[in-house]
Amino acid sequence: MIGIVRKIWRLVCTTWVNMNRPAKHLSIGFLSLGGFVAGVIFWGGFNTALEITNTEAFCISCHEMGDNVFVELKPTIHYSNRSGVRATCPDCHVPHNWTDKIARKMQASKEVWGKLFGTIDTREKFIANRRRLAGHEWERLKANNSLECRNCHSAEGMDITAQSDRAATAHQTFLFTGEKTCIDCHKGIAHELPDMTGVEGWK
Repeated sequence: MIGIVRKIWRLVCTTWVNMNRPAKHLSIGFLSLGGFVAGVIFWGGFNTALEITNTEAFCISCHEMGDNVFVELKPTIHYSNRSGVRATCPDCHVPHNWTDKIARKMQASKEVWGKLFGTIDTREKFIANRRRLAGHEWERLKANNSLECRNCHSAEGMDITAQSDRAATAHQTFLFTGEKTCIDCHKGIAHELPDMTGVEGWK
């Protein structure tokens, strides 16, 4: 075992030394062109990977999501409605503009640990952790002023005359004034609510 580790270390050291030697036979133009091509390949690969991980198919490829929250989404108006416009997982959980999207992806990378260590790999574990997980999402949406909701819904585009009296009053009183944001009133809009015992303002 020690011999294998030594061989790997020797290979790493040799590679590092060779990579740091100045180029003897390559022109600056060739190196610049090579760097440009490598950059294009890296950027293309990075964006391709970003788009693949930003699809509903990717999200529900883990049974933790497919068997729990995705099943709960299906009966809601966000999944099936008279207009035929359907919100997918990234529409509600990932901002559209690039910098916010990258920040969210970096934040979401810790969810990989949950997958690897089986934090919610059974329905029972998922239910036990639901309140904590939902709380993280609610806090995040509260902090960014429900940015993902606003991917599709805008206060400027709302016709409150077409809303119920209760909804119109709530939107005028809280949403239009900035006193509250979408997630304050619309918890559980697409997924089942956890046990809300002890949550402030919830009956």
